[in-house]
Amino acid sequence: MAQQMTVPAVRARKASDGVEPLVMLTAYDAPGARMVDQAGADLILVGDSVAMVVLGYDDTLQVTVDDIAHHTAAVARTRPDALIVADMPWMSYHVSAGETVQNAATLIRAGAQAVKLEGGRRRLPMVEALVGAEIPVMGHIGLTPQSMHAMGGFKVQGRDALAALDLVDDAEALVHAGCFAIVLEGVPDLVAARVTGTVDVPTIGIGAGPDCDGQVLVFHDVLGLEHRVVPKFVRRYADLHTEGVVALRHFAADVRSGAFPTADESYRMADAEAATLGLYGVA
Repeated sequence: MAQQMTVPAVRARKASDGVEPLVMLTAYDAPGARMVDQAGADLILVGDSVAMVVLGYDDTLQVTVDDIAHHTAAVARTRPDALIVADMPWMSYHVSAGETVQNAATLIRAGAQAVKLEGGRRRLPMVEALVGAEIPVMGHIGLTPQSMHAMGGFKVQGRDALAALDLVDDAEALVHAGCFAIVLEGVPDLVAARVTGTVDVPTIGIGAGPDCDGQVLVFHDVLGLEHRVVPKFVRRYADLHTEGVVALRHFAADVRSGAFPTADESYRMADAEAATLGLYGVA
C-alpha cells in the first residue's frame, strides 16, 4: 500500500535534491479520484476547472465554494493516498481575511487537506490568515484563469524581463507568507526555471516548461475526454471521448436491433412460479 502523502512531504520535494518530480492531476468525482490515485499521482487537485470540463461553463468564474465542496467530498470519500488540494473559487478569498478562512474551512471540512488560491503579493494577507488558521496553502501565479478579464484573456505571463522579475518577487513573497508549494501556469520555461531555483518550496508547472519541481494537467485533457481546443502544453495520452462514443453507439444499435438484452442478461422466475401465473414458454 502506498504511503499517505502529506503537506510536509510535498514541501520537501525539490527536484534539485535529486527526488522525482511531483505529479498532480485534477479529479472531481469518486471514479476519477480512484483512477488518479491508482495511477500513482502525488496530489489530486479538485480544480475550479470543474466549471469548464464537467459543468459546461466557458470559464472558471461560475463555480462557488459549495460547488467545490461538493466535488471535494466525492473525491475524499475514496480515501486516496494522494494529497487532496481544493481550489478556492473566484471571490471566495478576495473580500476579507475572515471570509477567506471561513470559505477555506468549508473545503477542509469537505475533505480537502490543503487549498489553492491564485495571485501574488496582493493575496498575502489572505495566505497569512489561512496559515495562521493552520490551513495549508498552495499558491498559483502566472496565468491565473480567475483574472482572465483583467489579463485580457488566457495569455502567457512573464514574457518580458520586468514581468518575469515580478513573478519571482511574487513567488518569494508567497513562500515567506507560508505557501508550501506554488503552481506556475502559462509562463516561459526560462522564467519558471528562475522561479523554481529561487524558492525553497516545490513549483508545479502547467504550461511552464520542464524545469519545475512537478507538473499538473487536467484529468479530462490527459484522457481525451475533453474535445475543446486545448493549449499547446496539453498532451493527450488517450482518446476516451472517441472510444466512448463508439461504445455508446454499439449499445444504441443493439437496443434498436433487439440484440440487447439477451437471456443471459435477464432475470428468470422459477418455472413453477411462472406456471402459477400462466407464463408458459418463457425462455
